[in-house]
Amino acid sequence: MGIVNVTPDSFSDGGRWATTERAVEQALRLAEQGVDVLDIGGESTRPGADPVTEGQEIDRVAPVIAAIRARWDGVISIDTMKPAVARAAVAAGAAMWNDVTALTHAPDSAAVAAELGCDVVLMHMKGEPRTMQADPRYDDVVAEVAAYLNDRAQAAMAAGVARDRIWLDPGIGFGKTLAHNMALTAHLQTLTALGFPVLYAASRKRTIQAIDPTATQADDRLGGSLALALEGARRGARMVRVHDVRETVQALKVQAAVANG
Repeated sequence: MGIVNVTPDSFSDGGRWATTERAVEQALRLAEQGVDVLDIGGESTRPGADPVTEGQEIDRVAPVIAAIRARWDGVISIDTMKPAVARAAVAAGAAMWNDVTALTHAPDSAAVAAELGCDVVLMHMKGEPRTMQADPRYDDVVAEVAAYLNDRAQAAMAAGVARDRIWLDPGIGFGKTLAHNMALTAHLQTLTALGFPVLYAASRKRTIQAIDPTATQADDRLGGSLALALEGARRGARMVRVHDVRETVQALKVQAAVANG
């Protein structure tokens, strides 16, 4: 899954792809590099991020999705917590809804997901983006995240979402310390054992800087991003969400070649 943020304030590439033309160019570039899914986002969820209105978000993402759909036949995902934005995105050509709130943002989120019939990524987040990194605590982060995601999957199915449409994401960096992120990565099998495909997303995140303090800028974290993507894949993630598609595709191919002996 390749990331295209149509926002002025995303932590890694805020403003770089903020126009429709630039976002589409970047999306098609990632497609050429071997991406399977393009994840289009119109609202930053970095720590401390301010929310945007539904209208603003739709105006950012819908034209981009429609333009990509006209030129690429792969899977397009909408990264949003708002049902109205997901609805507009699917109408424009998206086939996956990546929701950092696991369909809890609005009372009708799960019903809309069922109505749209698209794949849905349910992510764990402690708190909300503006405050999620303010001293997050858990008794057992792996068990608590797994229980939460299993509950959200059951709720989605109860609302009519097909089981084979559901993905789980542990939410690396979303209300979690370095220790929490590493525990979730090391024990990713606890999530895969729930029986749903897992999306692992750690690309360029600050947890890499916590390990390597010299990686102060997002662009300095390629090595750590590749290491975490490989670990996520090795430990059972079905898909990794990344900024650096070409490098990650190459790393995964080499990993697979080694595994095949």
